[in-house]
This record gives sequence, C-alpha cells and structure tokens, in this order.
Amino acid sequence: MFQTPADAYDRYIGRYSPALAAGLIDAAGVTAGQRALDVGAGPGGLTRALAAVLGAGNVAAVEPSEPFAAACRERVPGADVRVGGAEELPFEDASFDVVLSQLVVNFMRDAAAGVGEMRRVARPGGVVASATWDYAEGMTLLRRFWDAARIVDPEGAAARDEANFRYCRPDELAELWSSAGLGDVRTGELDVSAAYEDFDALWAPFEVGVGPAGAYTAALEPPQRAAVRDELRRALGAPAGPFALAARAWLVIGRA
Repeated sequence: MFQTPADAYDRYIGRYSPALAAGLIDAAGVTAGQRALDVGAGPGGLTRALAAVLGAGNVAAVEPSEPFAAACRERVPGADVRVGGAEELPFEDASFDVVLSQLVVNFMRDAAAGVGEMRRVARPGGVVASATWDYAEGMTLLRRFWDAARIVDPEGAAARDEANFRYCRPDELAELWSSAGLGDVRTGELDVSAAYEDFDALWAPFEVGVGPAGAYTAALEPPQRAAVRDELRRALGAPAGPFALAARAWLVIGRA
C-alpha cells in the first residue's frame, strides 16, 4: 500500500499534510529548542513542518517504506531519517522532547507496542501526540469513497472499509495512550481541508494503489473500478472544476 512513488501519496492524502501537520504541532506545543521525532513519517509532510520550527538538525524521523523514507530524506536535508517501524524505534531511551505521529497509529502492526516505544524515547515530561482520521464520518474523501464502493461491491468493500480500523475514535485513542503509561491524556479534533484541480486529480491516485482504498481500487476488475469511480463522482456532486473537501482528524496527546 505504501511502496508507491512519493508523488502519488502527495496527490492523495499528502494534500492534507500541511494543514494537519500545522495543527498537530500547535496542539503538541512544539517550540524552538526542542528535539522531535516523527514516527511513520511517510514522504515527510510532518518532518518538514517540524524542521521549519526546530531546524532540521533537531528532527528525526522513522518510516518503514523505503521509497517514502528516501523521499523524506531528500525533502528534509539534515534531518535524521531512518527506515524502521514504530514497534522498534532505533533510538535511545528519553531522546526527544516531542514524539509525534500523523495518520500512523491505525497502520502499526502492534499499536500498543508502537505507542509504548513512542513513550520510551520521550524524555520525562515530554509530549507524545498523534492524529488519526475520523474514518467513520469526518474524513470526506475516504468516507465517500467507501460508501461508493459498498454500492458496487457490498461485501468486498465492507470488509476493507477503513472505518473498521481500531483507534479511530477519541475514547479508543485515550485508552491506548493511558495503557502505554502516558499521563495527562487529552483528546481533541482537528478540521482541515484539501483542494483539488478537478475530479480526475482526485481519482488518479486511487488507481496507483496508494493506501487501503488505493490497494482495493487497483485490485478491482476494470468494469467495477469504473463503476466505483462513477459512484464516487456522483457522491461528490459531479464536480466539473476545482473543489475542496473537508476532513476531520482526532488528536490524542499525553506526557511521558
């Protein structure tokens, strides 16, 4: 799902990254002089935003996808970008003032272990925070996509719908953070949006296979794929030119 070119991700979920990263950084209270880690950095949207605040030399990032890690390294020269997973972070205990992840918790092989590692590498009193999409309702692009897919392929789409993910509700995230031994846990929401040149610009990344929805789309036979595309266009009001979509993410913040 994430071995695709970085520019395909940029045209897909990456459109939301600048606003989402700015909101997460603000909510986590990131300030100059701190050292920060971006867990599951993708092609570097949050890493780049952190570097703008802290300087690239005070930012590290971990990403399991080699193509994405390479893109992150190229886009944020001077940052310490490593290939690896959240469950085994390649850093010493208490190395960072702030440990963040953006749209990653749902994709960890073992979320409890991953958040535990985020806590381990945070300094005492350091902030550990994440943002995840509200897949069930608030992330318009994905919600409309899966609703369209369910019309064309009820059983197949229902089984793959990202609303099935764990840790896409504030109560689940708060429990995950508390169970990892983090204190002062609080949750919130972050509303962002992304602009599209036209519907074709929105649809193209799905066919490349980025993320769960893209992998599902790429595996469909051409007639089914075309039918999902048509249903999604209708669900979005058949836009003929530029348009924007809103998206809601849930925030969870705690202290080591």
